[in-house]
Amino acid sequence: MVALTLITFFGAIICCSWTKNLPNAPTPNIIIMLMDDMGWGDLGVFGQPSKETPTLDAMAAEGMLLPNFYTANPLCSPSRAALLTGRLPIRNGFYTTNAHARNAYTPQDIVGGISKDEILLPQLLKTKGYVSKIVGKWHLGHRPQYLPLKNGFDEWFGSPNCHFGPYNDESIPNIPVYNNSEMLGRFYEDFKIDRETGESNLTQIYLMEGLDFILRQTKAQQPFFLYWAVDATHAPVYASKRFLGKSQRGRYGDAVMELDYSIGQILKWLRTLGIDNNTFVFFTSDNGAAVMSGPNESGSNGPFLCGKETTFEGGMREPAIAWWPGHIKEGSGINFCPGEEVPNVTTHEQKEHTLQPLIFHLGRDPGEKFPLSVLSKEYQDALSRISAVVQQHKDTLVPGIPQLNMCDSAVMNWAPAGCEKLGKCLKPPESNPWKCDWPH
Repeated sequence: MVALTLITFFGAIICCSWTKNLPNAPTPNIIIMLMDDMGWGDLGVFGQPSKETPTLDAMAAEGMLLPNFYTANPLCSPSRAALLTGRLPIRNGFYTTNAHARNAYTPQDIVGGISKDEILLPQLLKTKGYVSKIVGKWHLGHRPQYLPLKNGFDEWFGSPNCHFGPYNDESIPNIPVYNNSEMLGRFYEDFKIDRETGESNLTQIYLMEGLDFILRQTKAQQPFFLYWAVDATHAPVYASKRFLGKSQRGRYGDAVMELDYSIGQILKWLRTLGIDNNTFVFFTSDNGAAVMSGPNESGSNGPFLCGKETTFEGGMREPAIAWWPGHIKEGSGINFCPGEEVPNVTTHEQKEHTLQPLIFHLGRDPGEKFPLSVLSKEYQDALSRISAVVQQHKDTLVPGIPQLNMCDSAVMNWAPAGCEKLGKCLKPPESNPWKCDWPH
């Protein structure tokens, strides 16, 4: 799972590195590059035939490729909450009890957000002298008490929600873009996204924000944590004019090409500043490709079944690369599985599998097409092993208070901090909370 694996991975890599160096070795910088809805099969190194990710392919060759890396949840918000807390969504509260399943996220009308009881990665790093910045999408709650600067980050440039829109401001406001604690404008109004052509300069803006932060902290000789959470590959997909029409894969491919280029610029900047050997960089995605969005708005999950919003491999297994020169050796109604229907497996109604779970052998069947027969010895042996782990999890589980149950139009981004200066404050409707509907 991305949260537990990534936090553990950080600790193991960094601790091992320190033991190999002198006691006064500098504190390593940390960069997490979190893509949005990018699939396992979108990278050339994982077999994408157009080979349009030369930077990421080289990054994998120079570092460590993790082909069996998993997210904690196949949906944006709970995945990100797990990443930054190191705790499963059921523990950190990023789930709902409104539906049979627990999947939920943080749209504009969500009332809740990340709990004040959670300790986030930037808060931990602050105790070691780090300065932290998030660039891009937050998605852990958009009300003031839930925003990044209230949860350990020192700087923020980006948005609290997905770049959905444009909206008419009467029933739904456009999403704000923040610089630290105040909004700079809104998507589609001040930060343009052309829904017809897909043109937007957002990725380049996010790139420059990241480069500037790295430069300032390097000059100050300050260890830093950069959380670069870009969202160009989340529908509606976008890319800047320079990259539009360049990919063999359509607009989604254009977005991937621009992200690959931008990651290359960040790695080049680390080398230019002479801090590449002292900067741990980790690349991954929040969940699998959103194949239900259609071929022009989604990526590839390679050989794996289904994608985002499902717990099949396509939703949970993510591309992942760790890079640190000198330290890491080179070397309902929606079809979530279009074209990949498997009888009695990819059903479109929620079904209880607790007493007789579907079990696949991923070594022989990575596409999860052939569940093991419940009558086979192999199934019974696997079930006994898995059941023991599940029981241990249940015995030690202390569920967090669910944060994603209640919605209210009055809590949308009507009047974010800083809107007065820009003349962009909007009048909210009267509060009328309801239980959020989660069909996932």
